[in-house]
Amino acid sequence: MTNKLAKRGVNLAKKGLLFQVITGLIVTIFAGAVSGYHSAISAGAGALISILPNMIFAAFAFRYAGASKNQLVARSFSQGSKLKLALTIILFVIAFKGLNATPLEIFVAFVITTASHGLAMFHYGSKE
Repeated sequence: MTNKLAKRGVNLAKKGLLFQVITGLIVTIFAGAVSGYHSAISAGAGALISILPNMIFAAFAFRYAGASKNQLVARSFSQGSKLKLALTIILFVIAFKGLNATPLEIFVAFVITTASHGLAMFHYGSKE
């Protein structure tokens, strides 16, 4: 990842993931303060369901860079997006079956955390 072409994208992805993690922590703490421990676990699960697949996708997205590796870049993006979707589904199943978490709190935390990542990408991407 020392390629200069990928450096800007890697920095943007790091900022977006950091913003997403902070938002997930805030949502989890808020849910715990308002409704208790079980709500915090459910909200935390929803936030993780959003964060972990994005981290995996970012790792795949920036494995390769450069015009000479355009096929590798395209293949890596494709693999990353497929893995992101599969991991999201698996994590939702684990949260509902394994944690017995509250669906509303999972989905609200997931949506807020996912939206925060998109907003961070828009905000930081327009600055650079």
